[in-house]
Amino acid sequence: MLPKGARDRFAALLGPGNYLDQPDDLKLYEYDGGVDKHAPDLVVFPRTALDVSHIVKLAREYRLPVVGRGAGTGLSGGAIPREGGLVVAFARMNRILEIDLEDERAVVQPGVVNLDITAAVEGNGYFYAPDPSSQRACTIGGNVSENAGGPHTLAYGVTTNHVLGLELVLPDGAIVETGGKECDLPGYDLTGLLTGSEGTMALVTRVTVRLMRKVELVKTALAIYESGEDAGRTVAEITARAITPVAVEMLDGVMLRMVEEATHAGYPMDASAVLLIELEGLREQVEEQVEQIREACLLCGAREFRVARTAAERDLLWKGRKNAFGAVGRVSPTYYVQDGVVPRTKIAPTLRFIAEVARSSGLTISNIFHAGDGNMHPIILFNPRQAGDLEKARGCGEAILGYCIEAGGSITGEHGVGMEKNELMARQFPPETLEMMSRLKLLFDPEGHLNPGKVLPTGRGCLEIRQQPLTAGTPLL
Repeated sequence: MLPKGARDRFAALLGPGNYLDQPDDLKLYEYDGGVDKHAPDLVVFPRTALDVSHIVKLAREYRLPVVGRGAGTGLSGGAIPREGGLVVAFARMNRILEIDLEDERAVVQPGVVNLDITAAVEGNGYFYAPDPSSQRACTIGGNVSENAGGPHTLAYGVTTNHVLGLELVLPDGAIVETGGKECDLPGYDLTGLLTGSEGTMALVTRVTVRLMRKVELVKTALAIYESGEDAGRTVAEITARAITPVAVEMLDGVMLRMVEEATHAGYPMDASAVLLIELEGLREQVEEQVEQIREACLLCGAREFRVARTAAERDLLWKGRKNAFGAVGRVSPTYYVQDGVVPRTKIAPTLRFIAEVARSSGLTISNIFHAGDGNMHPIILFNPRQAGDLEKARGCGEAILGYCIEAGGSITGEHGVGMEKNELMARQFPPETLEMMSRLKLLFDPEGHLNPGKVLPTGRGCLEIRQQPLTAGTPLL
């Protein structure tokens, strides 16, 4: 609940049409792409960094939690106001401020949609490399917050590899800049530190990103398997041959059938798994590598190896991959998607473990993931109206992430920790490391009012690191 007088002061600050406070409107901001929910007390729509600064200062005065939000496509609860309070929605800060093709840079506001950057420069032979599956909807501010990846992470890296500078509003309202268009500025890499900090240290109000030139040739291939384990072994075989495709995506049989029925992209309905493999670069190099990968796939048991003959065929294959999550909705009322990472050599045993988790829980789990870097995305199908299903789905997710840690991997590769995985951080890191992270968080946000209850553990247990929830209503002295 908002403290007395707070709503009127925000209304006076922002003006009509720039905030929401009615229960029906607030419900639209209580969820993201995950399974958790919590409604805010107020949603505000800034247009400038100065607006954000004034909003943060007023929120601080009333000790209101502040949560930044982009498009709400996140999958770990990062944009959910866990303690209520204020959601700062960046939908109206959506302009591309500058395109500098000579220096291969673009400067954008946080509400710019990911794919819109490429759309603005592709006519000149450039593109923006990070490509989350939700790139038609997700925003750059959210990508920076979660350090988003995508299918082409294998060759190009994640968001932090393409962010050069940030403008930020700190929890006291100060507007600061880190990095910039220049390369390798001296001093601490604050841009790198804050990219992936999930809105717990600052709110991003401007982003400078790297643009890249389009390559000479792109080839996309589909390898079809009777066994998911054979597909998993192929990834290790490709790596052993010192070939780095720009993308290696795997879809299992359950996912294949859902995707093909929804998109008619040309995936085989009777296969147990496929690998979607993309290569790009100089013509001679790409054509040679296609043949090496064909050999690797057939050696590991692929029954068929197809190469897309036209750009339209390639686009259709990727349409199936990028629209996969939407295809699940035709089959299941909802789903719970995970984001663990394992070494590439552990993909096959991880798939076996996921299959065992599915059998023991009685839930269907399909797999679609970035096989090239071991970023697993098991999708747990469940019915929230079925008593106990949500709890079973959460239990499956925790078991899978625990296995990923034991296999030498991580609890997240691109979705972030958020409120979904923060208690698992104590299994990922020793107490000393978590204590250091906590001190960094408090250095930026000593009063703990930026996105509380995220990233770091909050529950009781052997760990003595805590995030103290705020009590709204008592102004700061």
